[in-house]
Amino acid sequence: MIVREGWLLKRGEHIKNWRARYFVLKDDGAFLGFKAKPNDGNYTYPTNKFTVRGCHIHKVDTPTHFIFVIRGLRECFSENDIERNFSAGNNHDRDDWCNAIAEIALRLEANAASGVEPMSIADDSASNNTSTQSIYLQQASRLGLPTNNLTTTNINNTGAHSRRGNANKKMSLDDFLPIKLIGRGSWGKVMLSREKSTQRLYAIKVLKKQMIISQDEVGHTLTESRVLRVTNHPFLIALKYSFRDGERLCFVMEYAGGGELFYHLSQERIFTEDKTRFYAAEIVSALGYLHENEIIYRDLKLENLLLDRDGHIKIADFGLCKDNITYNDTTRTFCGTPEYLSPEVIEDNQYGRAVDWWGLGVLLYEMMCGSLPFNNRSHDLLFQEILVKQVTFPPTLTTMAKSFLNGLLIKDPAKRLGGGPDDVKEIQHHSFFLGLNWQDLVEKKIPPPFVPQVTSDTDTRYFDRQFTAEPPNLTPIDRPMDHTSEVDASYFNQFSFTAAGCSVLSQVHNLS
Repeated sequence: MIVREGWLLKRGEHIKNWRARYFVLKDDGAFLGFKAKPNDGNYTYPTNKFTVRGCHIHKVDTPTHFIFVIRGLRECFSENDIERNFSAGNNHDRDDWCNAIAEIALRLEANAASGVEPMSIADDSASNNTSTQSIYLQQASRLGLPTNNLTTTNINNTGAHSRRGNANKKMSLDDFLPIKLIGRGSWGKVMLSREKSTQRLYAIKVLKKQMIISQDEVGHTLTESRVLRVTNHPFLIALKYSFRDGERLCFVMEYAGGGELFYHLSQERIFTEDKTRFYAAEIVSALGYLHENEIIYRDLKLENLLLDRDGHIKIADFGLCKDNITYNDTTRTFCGTPEYLSPEVIEDNQYGRAVDWWGLGVLLYEMMCGSLPFNNRSHDLLFQEILVKQVTFPPTLTTMAKSFLNGLLIKDPAKRLGGGPDDVKEIQHHSFFLGLNWQDLVEKKIPPPFVPQVTSDTDTRYFDRQFTAEPPNLTPIDRPMDHTSEVDASYFNQFSFTAAGCSVLSQVHNLS
């Protein structure tokens, strides 16, 4: 079975130039390279024929290539370990190749060590699961894969790890009663639904695999899944389940009944400084938590901020997050919402955590001033404004608020408030938050400035009526996915997940 295929650059072992090769990774560990894409699935005569069993992978960042090095490769019919350099088209593509290769290497080595046949690791017997569990933990650590989702309850041949007590139960949309449609996009829908077994309400984000693949959103979808699994903070939306249902992917998340902050600002036009300060503090707390756990958010905007039923912030939509980013680490992907992009992103420079503090500055300016600091229908002119225009403020804004916004909207990320090694602490120590007890904030001891006036748990008054007036029906799938799409759909083998009380990064650090 093919796990992944596509074009890579491979560096020659004798003549050190880069050569384009079409590589195919199979679940038996075969890693085959071709000078041209094979026709009709004919993989008989590869130029390169490796096996990835027992290999080690590490990434190398350069200004021009997204390189990964595989050590411990073996050419078929040879017992000698070799090392080869590969380069992907972008960072997401490299991550996907590395994860796929490492998972196959891990599975093969675990099976060999436990004496289990390659496809029998899904055996439900406790003895097989327990022995394979310990091997997986050891080998996953060596191969650089996350071990925090591995449990003794279930490790199956797809690599999907569950933390449910009843790991053999497969979730589906039939386990939920749809109540109202509360959001929609080209990728799918968000529905307020009730879980039949517990009667609890959740927001279910239903995505069409076909749309995710055709719009090249596979990487973003898997990133969102990964971040939702490992984060736990009072001001981040929480994931309860994720599962595949036919040709759909489903995120089952906590329901934030207060609606989008965008809706509330559109009703009031501007927020007072006190109200903005409260929301800003909860956002800062959540972003600081993400940064502490080496995640940058990269898509801060009003539409991604929800209010829960008590009026507290819930940050949602983690598709543009980037993980493994510390103070000294950078990335270069051009992504985000145009009006919120930072200068370093627009200039295609390497960037790090400071992009989130620029986004916060744009967001808070919008809240307190009623408009964006940079706004033009032409993206070229908008980007030029962001790069060179100095921010101006209405006379109603206090000196303290202006100082805070000016610090966040400094164009040089190294000089930006929060752009140094202290990161979130620089933000928290600004006079804009003078007197705020950050631990009380995290523990929700500070009352919100506004509490949504909902009359029942299914009251959706704060959601757009163009959605809530529609019946909560799923849109039919236009056509079955073809063979190529099914190959791409193998990315989703690790999608299924169930939370058990709290997630891996459950400790909320004292940020005071």
